Amino acid sequence: EIFVPGQKFAAKKVLRFGIVLLGTQLALKQVVDLGGRELIVVVGVVALTFLGTLWLGPRLGVSKSLSLLIATGFSICGASAVAAMEGVVEADEEEVTYAIALVTLCGSLAIVLLPLLRNVLGLSDPQLFGSWVGASVHDVAQVIATSSTGGDLAVQSATVVKLSRVVLLAPLVACVSIWVHRSSSGLVAKTKKTDKKHVSVVPLFVVGFLVMIAVRTTGVIPDNWLTRLKTIEQVCLASALVGLGSDVRIAKLIKVGGRPLLLALISWFGIAAVSLIGVRLVA
Repeated sequence: EIFVPGQKFAAKKVLRFGIVLLGTQLALKQVVDLGGRELIVVVGVVALTFLGTLWLGPRLGVSKSLSLLIATGFSICGASAVAAMEGVVEADEEEVTYAIALVTLCGSLAIVLLPLLRNVLGLSDPQLFGSWVGASVHDVAQVIATSSTGGDLAVQSATVVKLSRVVLLAPLVACVSIWVHRSSSGLVAKTKKTDKKHVSVVPLFVVGFLVMIAVRTTGVIPDNWLTRLKTIEQVCLASALVGLGSDVRIAKLIKVGGRPLLLALISWFGIAAVSLIGVRLVA
C-alpha cells in the first residue's frame, strides 16, 4: 500500500509529462514534406479507423469507454495514445490496461506479419513498404522495428508517416474532451467526483504537446538534447504504464471478456487494409 501514491502519480502526472515531451520528437516540416496526398491518406486512415472502431465497439457489446480507448490506440500511436485518452474519459483501470495490452499484442504481431506480407502485397519498394508500416502499425517503436526489415529508406518513410499520425493525437483528444463535456454520451466511466474536476475541456498536457511541437519546429533544440529528451520521454511513459498496470487485478481483467479482443483484431485488420489502399493510391 505504501507504493500506491507513487503509482497513481506516475499514472497521471508522469504520463502527461511524457506525452508533452513526445512533442519534441515532431517538427511540422516533417509533416509538410509528406505532401498533400500523403497527408490526406494519413488523416483518412486515422479518421476511418477511429470512427469505425468507435461505432463497432458497442455493437459487439464493448463499453463506450473501452471502445474509445481501443479506437484511439489503434488509430494514433498505441499505448501512449490510450493513456492520453484515459486522462479525458477517466475509464476504469482494467479497461485502460486491456486496451494497452491489445494494442501492444497487435503491434507485436505486426512486427512479424507485415514483413512476411511485403512481397505478397507487391510492396518491394522500400518507401512504399515504409509508408504502409507507418500508416498501419501502432507504437513508434513497433513501426521502426517492422520497417527496419526494408532498410533505411523504409524506416525513414515509416517514421515520418507515423509521426504525422502522432500529430493528430492532440486535436483528437481535444475534440473528444469537448464532446464528453457537452454531451451525456456516457463515455465518462465510473469515477470519483474529485477526479472529474481535474479534466479540463482541452487538457493542459495536450496544449503542452502542441507547444513542444512548435518549439521543435523552430530548431532551437540542439540535436544532442533531442536524444536526451527522447530518453526521458521513454522513461516517463514506461513509468506511467507500470503505474497504470500496478492497480489492476487479473480477476477483474478477465471479466472484460473476449469481445474487446475481437474488436481489436477487426480494428487492426481494418487499419492495415485502409492504409494499404491509401499508400497504393498515392504511389
